[in-house]
Amino acid sequence: MPLTPLVPTVHGKFAAFQDFCRKAWALTRPYFASEDKWRARGLLVAIVLLNLGAVYMLVLINEWNRVFYDALQDKNQPVFWEQLGRFTYLAFAFIIIAVYRFYLTQLLEIRWRAWMTAHYLQRWLADHAFYRMELARYASSGTNGNGGNSTAAPDNPDQRIQEDLNLFTTYTISLSMGLLNAVVTLLSFVGILWSLSGPFGFTLGGTSYNIPGFMVWMAVLYCAAGSIITHYIGRPQIRLNFLQQRYEADFRHHLVRVREYSESIALDKGEAVERVHLESRFSTVLGNYLTLIKKQKNLIWFTNFFGQAAVVFPFVVAAPRFFSGAIQLGQLMQISSAFGRVQDSLSWFVDNYSSLAAWRATTDRLTSFEESFTALTQAQRAQTAMNSVATDESATSLETQDLTLALPTGAVLLEGVSLHAEAGENVLIKGPSGSGKSTLFRALAGIWPFSRGSTRLPANTMFIPQRPYFPNGSLRDALAYPQPAASYSDAQLRQALEEALLPKLTQRLDDEDAWSQKLSGGEQQRLAIARVLLKKPAWLFADEATSALDEDAEKTLYERLLAQTRQAGGAIVSIAHRPTVAAFHGKRWELEKLPEGAPALYRLTETRA
Repeated sequence: MPLTPLVPTVHGKFAAFQDFCRKAWALTRPYFASEDKWRARGLLVAIVLLNLGAVYMLVLINEWNRVFYDALQDKNQPVFWEQLGRFTYLAFAFIIIAVYRFYLTQLLEIRWRAWMTAHYLQRWLADHAFYRMELARYASSGTNGNGGNSTAAPDNPDQRIQEDLNLFTTYTISLSMGLLNAVVTLLSFVGILWSLSGPFGFTLGGTSYNIPGFMVWMAVLYCAAGSIITHYIGRPQIRLNFLQQRYEADFRHHLVRVREYSESIALDKGEAVERVHLESRFSTVLGNYLTLIKKQKNLIWFTNFFGQAAVVFPFVVAAPRFFSGAIQLGQLMQISSAFGRVQDSLSWFVDNYSSLAAWRATTDRLTSFEESFTALTQAQRAQTAMNSVATDESATSLETQDLTLALPTGAVLLEGVSLHAEAGENVLIKGPSGSGKSTLFRALAGIWPFSRGSTRLPANTMFIPQRPYFPNGSLRDALAYPQPAASYSDAQLRQALEEALLPKLTQRLDDEDAWSQKLSGGEQQRLAIARVLLKKPAWLFADEATSALDEDAEKTLYERLLAQTRQAGGAIVSIAHRPTVAAFHGKRWELEKLPEGAPALYRLTETRA
């Protein structure tokens, strides 16, 4: 086979390796350049020094081997007892170094993980990135409604923050310190092995050859062959580890969904279906894991054979010199020890291949997570250039200019819509299901990325989504969310609950529970309205905020909401289908279906009641 076609392949693999190293460094560098950099660098230096100290102790123990075993061979009892005493303090010093190396390494890992977790949580929760990532999962390939490229969202961002960051910091430190230890050990022992092994002479074709440091070259050849074979046997583990983390996260995510929607599943008698779904996901987990352990089994076959052969290999090579009397037992044991250290150093790749594969998979997942933030930032800038949502302290009206809304798939819902609502003009948004009423709300709130145009909101606005969120914890925290409960007095909190028709909850402010599951749908909607009555916004945007309530409760609560917004100089913009709610609104924005071939799916018309 000609050599030329191999050159691009080798160059491509080297370029891919360089690219991976660059990305791994990009994940590593920020912490050591952060506000915690001096403590991080100090811990790292201490760990490096302890590793160097451990290698130095191994060098001393290697020298001790020669003296101790020579004393045994010579039956020199005084030297024997002397060397046992020397070994005691050598071993004690090594133990101290090992303990503090472990402690400081774990300390650096946890501090690094804490910093990275805070860093990624901040980025994930900033600028609605967590929300935009979920939207991007539904975006089709190609271009979206903004005319930009759709953003590919990473799977299970929660798992990447919780588990992948932990694995990345652990593997990065352990592998890098292991590699450092291997390099220093190699440099420390290769000279010892070179001087002890002596030359190897042979005659070939009438010419005599003499190879100095023969044991060193044998160790290099032995480990080079082992590393190459290990790579080809273990390479599939990189992809399998990547998939394993993804499948485990998918399975865990579905378990959480079953817990969150337990009541709905129970009412629908959907246990059998959920069991099938969970078993299917777990079968995927098991299938990939079985494939992974088969690949690991193949690698363990080789690495164990490689390790066991390395035990006797130096004795086999050095035995002729020992039996000829050229070296004594102490030198033979020293050669064996030095060869073992050199072989261990050169076999670092072989011994750590499974960990390297897991680290590579984890790094790839975090790298794609990092790239998704970069893509989201670029998309956010592009959207900001096309769509501005501003809150104006002096504004007394709601206005949009040339507002165009699209779905994540790229389909245009509304095009060029201009809206206006003055204070006191309560607006009802109507339209068939799926026509984009909630999407219009999201655009008015400034969180919908697939839009363009300009929106001006009055100050002191509040939105009630179809599914209000309540954090697990005390009722007072759920009621005051997202503000701290300490911002309000108990009297204010209880009054809001009373006005929202939740008198039974007024004595439970300090009870802790999963309120999204504990409360019924109607109670959750009333608790969301209690938030509004507590915070007293001037403008309220309510998306089916009373759909689970009876007509009397709905009428009472809407009257109180209208009175509050009127007193604050604002208005209510509602999405609702009931005529009882429509009666509270004097203006209507109605979405009507357009015929196929039109530039948008719907148009918006304005009427007055």
